[in-house]
Amino acid sequence: MAVQVSSRRLAVGLLIALFSAVAFGSSGGVAKGLLDSGWSPAAAVTLRILIGALVLLPLAAVEMRGHWELLRRRRTWAHVALFGALAVAGCQLFFFLAVTHLTVGVALMLEYLGPILVVLWLWAVRRQTPRALTLAGIGLALTGLLLVLDVFSDAQISMIGVLWGLLAAVGLAVFFLVGADESTGLPPLAFTSLAMLLGAAALALAGALGAVPFEMAADDVPLAGAVVPWWVPVLWLGIIAAGVAYATGVIAARRLQAKLASFVGLTEVLFAVAWAWLLLGELPAIIQLLGGLLILAGVVCIRLDEPSRPRVQPDLTTPAAART
Repeated sequence: MAVQVSSRRLAVGLLIALFSAVAFGSSGGVAKGLLDSGWSPAAAVTLRILIGALVLLPLAAVEMRGHWELLRRRRTWAHVALFGALAVAGCQLFFFLAVTHLTVGVALMLEYLGPILVVLWLWAVRRQTPRALTLAGIGLALTGLLLVLDVFSDAQISMIGVLWGLLAAVGLAVFFLVGADESTGLPPLAFTSLAMLLGAAALALAGALGAVPFEMAADDVPLAGAVVPWWVPVLWLGIIAAGVAYATGVIAARRLQAKLASFVGLTEVLFAVAWAWLLLGELPAIIQLLGGLLILAGVVCIRLDEPSRPRVQPDLTTPAAART
């Protein structure tokens, strides 16, 4: 079924996407104090996701009135599980792990190679062969990645941090691809809260089994030049940087579709750098900022190369050949 994006729907979607980017962008700066005070990334992410899910749950229950039969479908749970495991739990865990080795700005710039992965997925699975401008955009983004890594200087950068950042990019691509898919019929807040609950449960189980370190601390946390109780950043991460951010992000993705939503979502990099400067006094090196701008320019090229036509809602679980 074709979905034409009207000008009003586009404008509202853009505003929601920007609001989501502001909320998401605060997570690294707020979380870093927790991680430095003894919290493990898995513990911080689990509590963040669980609080966010619980905040959304009452709204999700209202939204599900008349739609409870959707929960009987295997397809619904397949989408929810995929989103919860990779776009929620995996993406945030990998990002927080990256932040323990890299600055917030550099970790975000690596994570936001995710839109490039969206283009590659659409190419491989839906046979949407990229044209010259898209290929140029990918080249710019990859050049930007080299600058973000500062490979031309003698500065040392943690390659394990780079790996975590790139894995976060995979989770981000899943966020936009699966988040934009409305084929299950599940309302956005219900979809988001269920996925977050599953993601939190998966991380808690991994922590209980010892697969990932799961450590918390009751020490006060330095934040924005002050010292605050540990629960202040935890509540911020759960309510603002998880509940509000994920819900508005999924709503925006459904309004804008995956490629445009992922492009607008790149503004999170800029907001994250601003939050990191405000909360931590932390800025990337000039060459790394230049790399980030090249990554942004690359994704702008990809967006400009997208044909202006009615969009067909993708079925992410069925290969392109089977849908023809």
